[in-house]
Amino acid sequence: MADFLQSLSFSQNRKYYVYRLVDPRTLQTFYVGKGCGNRAFQHVKDVMSILEIDKDEDLVSLKSQQIADILAAGKEVIIIFHRRGLTNREAFEVEGALIDCYPGLTNVQDGHDSAQRGLISAVDLMASQSAVEYTEPNEDYIIIKTTPGAIQNNGSLYEATRRAWRADLKKAKKYKYVLAVIYGVVREVYEVKSWYVYNPQANQRIAFDGKPTNDPISELKGKRIPACYRKKGQANPFMYKKFKK
Repeated sequence: MADFLQSLSFSQNRKYYVYRLVDPRTLQTFYVGKGCGNRAFQHVKDVMSILEIDKDEDLVSLKSQQIADILAAGKEVIIIFHRRGLTNREAFEVEGALIDCYPGLTNVQDGHDSAQRGLISAVDLMASQSAVEYTEPNEDYIIIKTTPGAIQNNGSLYEATRRAWRADLKKAKKYKYVLAVIYGVVREVYEVKSWYVYNPQANQRIAFDGKPTNDPISELKGKRIPACYRKKGQANPFMYKKFKK
């Protein structure tokens, strides 16, 4: 099957596809991804390598653990392809929409630009648009955009905000505050105690430990982030303060 994917006659700029991984024991989708070539099949191969080399569960992602459990039960992961022949941009859009449709996924991150343009109720959309935009404070901070789906999957706003981000650890350590943002509105302001590498096996993603602050910057709660952080195409959910006073 993997070799067959390579033979599909799509142009080079339309080589991407979007797929789901399904647990055959429950028929529940546990991962949504985009890729090209043999990407959809690589997850199982990676898990088989981990099981042969290192069984330390602390280094295994939720996705890999579920795949390992499926294999241990003598079953095979079901792979469903949703769209083929996509450009990279189109694949991001389809992937993001699918992630919104399947709560409880093992994906580390939400879909592309989901925090800015993803699933939202009409009530929340109107509330986010009517919130007052805050004036840039003196304090330096990092904006982390998350979603209700991520909060549900992680158990709390704090857990959804604090990990696991593809960012530079050395640079992040210079910032004392993190704004947890949902639908463009600041929901909480955390004072960071420490930044660290969350999982050395997961592309050096970083996380922080901290707590809600009562410092003056906490006045940003309930206010909308400025337009410079909401520009179309700014898909990165992890953003540094743009302007310094």
